[in-house]
Amino acid sequence: MTEEIGVLVVEDDPLAAEAHGRYVERVPGFVVRGTAHSGGEAQRLLERTPVDLLLLDLYLPDGHGLRLVRSLRAAGHGADVIAVTSARDLAVVREGVSLGVVQYVLKPFTFATLRERLVRYAEFRASVGEAGGQEEVDRALATLRAPRPAALPKGMSGPTLTAVTRVLRESGEDGVTASAAGAAVGISRITARRYLEHLVESGRAERRPQYGQVGRPELCYRWLAER
Repeated sequence: MTEEIGVLVVEDDPLAAEAHGRYVERVPGFVVRGTAHSGGEAQRLLERTPVDLLLLDLYLPDGHGLRLVRSLRAAGHGADVIAVTSARDLAVVREGVSLGVVQYVLKPFTFATLRERLVRYAEFRASVGEAGGQEEVDRALATLRAPRPAALPKGMSGPTLTAVTRVLRESGEDGVTASAAGAAVGISRITARRYLEHLVESGRAERRPQYGQVGRPELCYRWLAER
């Protein structure tokens, strides 16, 4: 029987943390050992619950995620880290690599994206038990560092998702309806709603009814990932 890979989800947004945990549990061989909403809570959980992998948001209420990683390394914790972030700062990426961050997942992401990273990580763990030479070492690192592109759900495109996400983020606290998002992007209301619902399922957005003067209420979507 294959040994399960224990994961600690570290994410301050409760909805996103729940979504990330569900994603992890859907990948065979992985199990969520706990969820923490701050760096301090993560450290306390790790003192009593050993894990193999941290799914770590880099923007936490009590400090940057890499500061947490440095603290864990100083305390002797050897758990691997997959960083989850909306930042595109290559300096942060370089620092993370030096601390043992094995993968990065940029927000917003789909289940398929995270599943790809987790499967690659599992393959990497399985391949580094014993290396007979340079070729085996190179192959193991290639497995970890060269993930295949993750596919969006059928019928959805990356550029359109990016455009809808941008409109949603720019809508601020007021949010946006599917009709307004579709008009802004140049797609139908039905298509826009599909992308917005995808962002809700990914834990990056929420929906709520918006009541007008007459007629049925329309759903309004609001971005959740801003820090």
